Amino acid sequence: MPKMIFINLPVTKLETAMTFYTSLGFVNNPHFSDDTAACMVWSEAIHVMLLTYTRWRTFTDRPIPDTTSSEVMLSLSFDSREAVDAINEAAAANGGQADINPVQDLGFMYSRDFLDPDGHAWGAVWMDPAAIPAANEDK
Repeated sequence: MPKMIFINLPVTKLETAMTFYTSLGFVNNPHFSDDTAACMVWSEAIHVMLLTYTRWRTFTDRPIPDTTSSEVMLSLSFDSREAVDAINEAAAANGGQADINPVQDLGFMYSRDFLDPDGHAWGAVWMDPAAIPAANEDK
């Protein structure tokens, strides 16, 4: 079995969260979804489990952070700057918040950050490894 990551996120409204993630290009896997959870697939290796608060409580008793906190920022890579812009715009148009941090443009790397409707922070990143400046050996 290949190495995979399953990101578990507590959500207030499952249907709203599913609609949001679908609008960003995630696809629902009904085999791991029901009325308390939805498995949203980004790639063969990356899955986001959207869990109602009741379902979340079956995993942990730890407090669910409020929507203004930043417990973690998850980043996804994209093939172009335009794709980074497109997902950020899709997030804003579908109940999320675009550009929660300043846009980062380092020439070889470009990123924009957004929130989902439940306040989970995501980064969209494009990078051209061939354009990374050489490290300054004199420092």
